[in-house]
Amino acid sequence: MTNTKITLKAHAKINLTLDVTGIRPNGYHDVEMVMQSIGLFDELTAERTSGNELSLNCRFSDNLGGLTLPTGPKNLVWKAALKFFDACKEDGPLKRELPKDTGVDFTLIKNIPAEAGMGGGSTDAAAALRALNILFETDFSTEELCSIGAKVGADVPFCVLGGTALAEGIGEILTPLPAAPNTHLLLVKPPVGASTKEIYDGLMLDKNTVHPDTQGMIKALENKDYALMCRKLSNVLEPVTIGLLPVIGEIKEKILALGADAALMSGSGSTVFGLFECKEKALAALEHFKSSKELYCTLTNFYEK
Repeated sequence: MTNTKITLKAHAKINLTLDVTGIRPNGYHDVEMVMQSIGLFDELTAERTSGNELSLNCRFSDNLGGLTLPTGPKNLVWKAALKFFDACKEDGPLKRELPKDTGVDFTLIKNIPAEAGMGGGSTDAAAALRALNILFETDFSTEELCSIGAKVGADVPFCVLGGTALAEGIGEILTPLPAAPNTHLLLVKPPVGASTKEIYDGLMLDKNTVHPDTQGMIKALENKDYALMCRKLSNVLEPVTIGLLPVIGEIKEKILALGADAALMSGSGSTVFGLFECKEKALAALEHFKSSKELYCTLTNFYEK
């Protein structure tokens, strides 16, 4: 029986490593990143309707007070839906037969903060692609959905794949990796964010740039070596973002002072995550940051499909 309505979880991500290896003539940056899905997620419901119109409604969890998102063509869910239907209609290996009515109502429940470096918009777009693939029985493979997602945003392919993976190119070349040794994951985000473009523009790649040891991180994952994983956490964008938003550095120092085994900024910021093997220390750190009404903070873990 054909599904007419489906609800999917859209998991956030963090970067265990983030390296920029070069800049292309078109301005895109070549990256090398070890990415990890986490337990924090948005929920996306997609329901088929008569006609060919798209609609999108957003609701926000209580701890995202004040957050607003576009609910039209500027939203990545909407963009993903358009790219999905374009792929189905264009001549080529992705062409699919579609019904006369391709209308969809989307309802998005947001739990992932914006401007957080956790792929909130990208994972929502990925969930839209996965939902449409089920609703319209197009039978796209994960690789095919990733190729459509790459036209929406650089992090979308990883969010389609999920789990733990090495991302290369501009983020679209993915190699699944062994699951990370699980731990208690504290997320702390200040109420400010910087534009991703501004951060990448401020990155100076030269002989003094300290690059992450990506292969070292992969070795840690292969050996389930938690201590080595903690030592290999690294993000080449972190110093740039801290230069623009010093509060990120202050949060990182405080997380470490509260007993985290390691801490790092995710993506281009502004979320800082801390890894805790000891649950009691993680809970105590969470309570500390909860005392500030300005900070978003929560405790979660790594997520594997």
